[in-house]
Amino acid sequence: MDIMEHELHCPVCKDIVKQPVVLPCQHSVCLLCATEVLVQNGYPPPELPPEPNSPASTPNTRSPRQARRPMPSKTDHRPIERILRSGFGTYPSPGRRRKEPSPAMLFPCPPCGKEIELGEKGLAECLRNLTLERIVERYRHTVSLGSVVMCQFCKPPQSLEATKGCADCRASFCNECFKLYHPWGTPRAQHEHVLPTLNFRPKVLSCPEHDQERLHFYCRTCQRLLCPLCKLRRAHAGHKVAPVAQAYQMLKDKITKEMNYILSNQETVLNQIAQLESAITQTEANSVAAREQLSQSMKDLTALLAERHNSLAQALEEARQTRGEALAGQVAERRSLLEHAGLMTFSQELLKEMDPPCFVQAALSTSIEALQRFSLAADPSFRHFQLDVSKELKLLTELQFIQAPLAPVIDTQKTLAYDQLFLCWRLPPESVPAWHFSVEFRRRGVVPGGGSRSGVQGRLATARWGWQRLEEVAGTSAVIDRLEMDSVYVLRVRGCNKAGFGEYSEEVYLHTPPAPVLNFYLDSRWGLHADRLVVSKEQRCARSVPGLSLLQAADRALTSCHLTADLLVGDVAITQGRHYWACSVEPGSYLVKVGVGLEAKLQEWFHLPQDMASPRYDPDSGHDSGAEDSLESPPPFSFLTMGMGKIFLPHPASSPTGLTYPLPPRLGVCLDFEKGRVTFYDAHSLRPLWEGPVDCSGPICPAFCFIGGGALQLQELVANRMADQTPVRRVTIQSRVTNLSN
Repeated sequence: MDIMEHELHCPVCKDIVKQPVVLPCQHSVCLLCATEVLVQNGYPPPELPPEPNSPASTPNTRSPRQARRPMPSKTDHRPIERILRSGFGTYPSPGRRRKEPSPAMLFPCPPCGKEIELGEKGLAECLRNLTLERIVERYRHTVSLGSVVMCQFCKPPQSLEATKGCADCRASFCNECFKLYHPWGTPRAQHEHVLPTLNFRPKVLSCPEHDQERLHFYCRTCQRLLCPLCKLRRAHAGHKVAPVAQAYQMLKDKITKEMNYILSNQETVLNQIAQLESAITQTEANSVAAREQLSQSMKDLTALLAERHNSLAQALEEARQTRGEALAGQVAERRSLLEHAGLMTFSQELLKEMDPPCFVQAALSTSIEALQRFSLAADPSFRHFQLDVSKELKLLTELQFIQAPLAPVIDTQKTLAYDQLFLCWRLPPESVPAWHFSVEFRRRGVVPGGGSRSGVQGRLATARWGWQRLEEVAGTSAVIDRLEMDSVYVLRVRGCNKAGFGEYSEEVYLHTPPAPVLNFYLDSRWGLHADRLVVSKEQRCARSVPGLSLLQAADRALTSCHLTADLLVGDVAITQGRHYWACSVEPGSYLVKVGVGLEAKLQEWFHLPQDMASPRYDPDSGHDSGAEDSLESPPPFSFLTMGMGKIFLPHPASSPTGLTYPLPPRLGVCLDFEKGRVTFYDAHSLRPLWEGPVDCSGPICPAFCFIGGGALQLQELVANRMADQTPVRRVTIQSRVTNLSN
């Protein structure tokens, strides 16, 4: 009992809860604490009716100022119903007319952190938490908390400690007083015995709005108890209302089941607690190490800046000295020129010489060019010694801790599940690069022991059995194999760099095929009309292009309404087992039929004329028209018709005109040879489109029929597509097939 003391504390007074009431947010607080909180928020205190046989019940002879309403205290032991019945909101606030509707009262709930609407009647609409009261009473008697309850019928000088309480008398007695007031053989002897207390709970929980009405219903939408009168209110119209006994059993079973599951997984929970405590210790240690690393990095950066500053300052000083010495030498040279005054006098006398040969001979020995040419020996501007630190300042301003990659974005157009799971993603443009990625996947809703679980059990199961991972995936795609068929897998990705792992991407759900994937190619050796039906070199794509032969046939028939019907089959024949394959049809195709058929019947069909003079000709078994519904034996063919951007499903009995849906990006076909059933799927979501019978008395071949122009492509295996890019682990498909060429 002592370990659950925290659950019994009032969120307002932080003490053991006393006279608890349930707020609309399902939290419980002391009634008097709630009253004090409402008074502090400006609501008037409730007017408590006087105790019977008390001095307050006598005629009031006090003045109006003395007759002011009292505020209840925590030592008030009057019945809680009288306080709740008085409530809040029954008196208009000053300055408001009585005819105006009272505004809803707001209670600031500490656990919720927001204001809870109580309604116009305030606490009068809140029910007593009788179960919590009983738990508190048992807790007090077990841990011996609180004051001793004294007998209410002993004489004051010799009052004894109460040992029993009577729920009918609503009083506590000692042993002698209890025997005195409950004599044997009287109706009082049948009263209910409880532990001694000052708060007696009623035997039944009544509606706070309708007196004497029991709460027989529970509204799941509003999450509150209702009486028969409350149930008839318009406010609960359309709500999910259940009998209180059903709600009791449902909630009890849920809590019991989750408790048993938690108790049975105590070791897992203890391991998780140990991991959390270890993570807390590791966080503290790593934060200290990171702080030391940050300080060291800043010291290294400061030291490098100081060293670089000294180096640049030294280079600047050397340049200053060099240029200063050069300019000083030039000054000395110029001064030396001024000191040679005889050169000027000699030059002036030379100019007086009139004999040309003599003048030339004397002038060659005289040089004054040094006085005419003058330039500084060094640049005094120092323009080449300016620092541009704009980039460095920007880098220092943007100096941050290393960021982990942002959550990747999964490309849902390229991601698919076929023979393997192929997952493709990309990083957001604003994300930092990632060194590698971690791909996590798990089977949805499956835990050991079968079945799916949710809530507490699901969280514990996920934590225990966890996600499977592909670590250090290079690139932005991954292939996952060895998965179970007809299952939904949840996948997510996160990147990693020097800062560690980033956030997870949004989870995607992929549905694996219902059967092993059958790999085959289109067989072009059965009467293929090469002039109007072209098969690709890889034998996985086919295109029907009616050309000159079709125009000539239409000219011979004197009609423009002329179509061809060409059939292609797969190069395998299925003799047993379950198999799945997928294909895509070009939306602009006229009519393309996809399905299966008996090998012998398909060979017979190739001997029929291929050119039909009416577009109403149908080479299949009539599934699209519903003509074979009356046949007892299964049909030899089963096709679905697609074209003009739509898919035409065979009509059910309730719709004689058939059903039409938008053309899916890929169509899946699943053949169960033993059961003689073929099912067509939307291969993108694995949603079944139609299921029907087919004759499996012989080998079955995949078949494709082109009526008019159209194009078809078989779904390429993920293993084949990724063979040249990344090494993949291949899954051997145990499909027992027979090659038609053999």
